[in-house]
Amino acid sequence: MNSLHAPSRRELLLASGALFAWTYLPRVARAEGRDPRFLTIILRGALDGLGTVAPVGDPDWLSLRGDKALALEGAHAALPLDSMFALNPAMPNFHRLYKAGQAIVVHAAATPYRERSHFDGQDVLESGLPKPGAADTGWLNRAFSSIERGGRIDSKGKEAFAVGPVVPLVVRGPAPVVSWAPPRLPPASDDTMMRLLDLYRHTDPALAHALEERMGLAAIARAGGISQDPANPAAKRAGVAQVRAYFAEAAGSAAKFLAREEGPRVGALAFDGWDTHANEGASDGRLAQLLGALDGAIAAIETEMGAAWRETVVAVVTEFGRTARINGTAGTDHGTATVALLAGGALKGGRVVADWPGLKPTDLLDGRDLKPTTDLRAVLKGVLKDHLRVADDALTNKIFPGSINVHPADGLIA
Repeated sequence: MNSLHAPSRRELLLASGALFAWTYLPRVARAEGRDPRFLTIILRGALDGLGTVAPVGDPDWLSLRGDKALALEGAHAALPLDSMFALNPAMPNFHRLYKAGQAIVVHAAATPYRERSHFDGQDVLESGLPKPGAADTGWLNRAFSSIERGGRIDSKGKEAFAVGPVVPLVVRGPAPVVSWAPPRLPPASDDTMMRLLDLYRHTDPALAHALEERMGLAAIARAGGISQDPANPAAKRAGVAQVRAYFAEAAGSAAKFLAREEGPRVGALAFDGWDTHANEGASDGRLAQLLGALDGAIAAIETEMGAAWRETVVAVVTEFGRTARINGTAGTDHGTATVALLAGGALKGGRVVADWPGLKPTDLLDGRDLKPTTDLRAVLKGVLKDHLRVADDALTNKIFPGSINVHPADGLIA
């Protein structure tokens, strides 16, 4: 990696993203007259899939979350997707793309990881391996190196581009990466602090205890610069605006480089702050604010991609979901299944892909989590195979080793 030292685990927590150059078009894509782009957005901290895309048609939904459940009526009415699911009202742009056939929701999805450590969950998500370990390359970088080359793009395309100070694991590997940081970088969030605690509980319990005592419940309730102090609405508005501006600037800048004829074709971003243990607020609180910022980031990508949007796929993924029930501090704890969001003009969209497991107490995993019924690797394999033309044997043996029984999802790409 150019201009970067090998990052520590602590530095990887602070990673914002990277783009690396695709110096060769895949032979099949070139023969088809295509120039595909692929951007992965990682939401660090674990996304509440039920608060993002609500199963409003499930008879157990309202009893599960009570007055915290998104509904099709009320002051913050969810946006209907089909007879079963509705989108968080903070995401009108994604809803527009869905209606235009340029967005897909994959629900009840998860990686093979079944514990609840942010560090280990992110290792599995970004490495593509079936279990956490000492991985030093990511599945997206390995996918890039597996593509059958068939025609050189401008040599300037050898330049790589990173959004943020550290390259995330998903794109680490032999492809060189250089760094760029938006001037509006937010301060380290309390989500980052919680994941440092997660690490220190295993390596330095005394330090973890001291950090935990200093943070307190009020600190846990804030993330990404978003203030939860009702007595200071001006600070809250400023924090929300800061997060929205950072998300849009980072994503829009990535899209500008992807759109360039000689620019990169594959890359990743990471957005911090999704660990909503307290005061989650799916309809009008912290989660809604974060989802609104994500929606703005997707809008910025679409705008800056211009004509290249029609050949673009954006995948939004996270390390795991959150508990099906709201906890005692109006938040959600670490869970299992969640949603993956796909956007882009190259999709065969306008649908929710879900083998819905149900929300009855007996349907929940361990009596607490949305049960996973779709392997996230199948979704990613489907995009890599049909959009980037990565070969089946590479998907199974190199990119997602140990996934021989996980078949690529069909029909995601137009």
